[in-house]
Amino acid sequence: MNATVSKPLAVAIMGPTASGKTAAALAIAQRIPSEIISVDSALVYRGMDIGTAKPTRAERAAAPHHLIDILDPLDSYSVAQFRADTLRLVDEIVARGNLPLLVGGTMLYFKGLAEGLDDLPGADPALRAELEEEAARVSWPAMHAKLAALDPETAARLAPNDAQRIQRALEICALSGKPMSELLALREKTELPFEVLSFALEPSDRAVLHQRIARRFDIMLEESGDGNLITEVEVLRRRGDLHPGLPSMRCVGYRQAWEYLDGAIDYATMRETGIIATRQLAKRQLTWLRSMPGRVALDCLGPDPAGAMLAQIAEKLG
Repeated sequence: MNATVSKPLAVAIMGPTASGKTAAALAIAQRIPSEIISVDSALVYRGMDIGTAKPTRAERAAAPHHLIDILDPLDSYSVAQFRADTLRLVDEIVARGNLPLLVGGTMLYFKGLAEGLDDLPGADPALRAELEEEAARVSWPAMHAKLAALDPETAARLAPNDAQRIQRALEICALSGKPMSELLALREKTELPFEVLSFALEPSDRAVLHQRIARRFDIMLEESGDGNLITEVEVLRRRGDLHPGLPSMRCVGYRQAWEYLDGAIDYATMRETGIIATRQLAKRQLTWLRSMPGRVALDCLGPDPAGAMLAQIAEKLG
């Protein structure tokens, strides 16, 4: 790296689903020797390719990719694991003389990497089971309302049906006696051993992004040589050890396809709720993005966002 950069440079390409993050990263990799670190909590899972819009074989051949297909869907992957893996990978990529590109839409991973880890209590299986049982009786929106009374700041950034995060926030309140937002505020800032130039792909017209999301979901449902989202979930169900409560099966699209295969909803409802859930995910991602300091916002609908990124990267590298 150039001597004008006091630390090695890494580039973050953040954005909501369907904003063109992979295309931008590959365009940069064509001009600057780069390796891509996936910042996506769904791409870590093997056997979940179509519903996660995983980079194709050709895309993955165009530049080395990391943190994709590293876990079985039965397992879980924490922010702490992501942070440790990413710190190691950036060091290795820089040592090879390449530019690390941190690409994805899991904002909690970006935040955990930038700000360090919190001192939150560990999981309590018995308490989690109690919360699951209570939610089954009263619904997750009711549990969200309960959280809002205990920790309004955390509840405000969670969707009423975000079962996994609502459960975790209630668990932390019960175990620590304090709101999760209060504990997160006490988190020590950790200085990264590399500089991050952060780009955020944000749409100038939300309606166009919504159209992209609907089209991409329809493509996932169409038959192709690799099957489609429904056949992918059928294969996962046939294993016999997976269930809708797992973090992997809670991913947008998989949850709706599972319900459809259970006979709980019809095909049209599955498609509609899948698209709506993806749009809601994009809205949450944009909310997270806009709270992130120091990001360079670029219009993902503009003519050449990758070109704008390349110009600023070149300036940084000298």
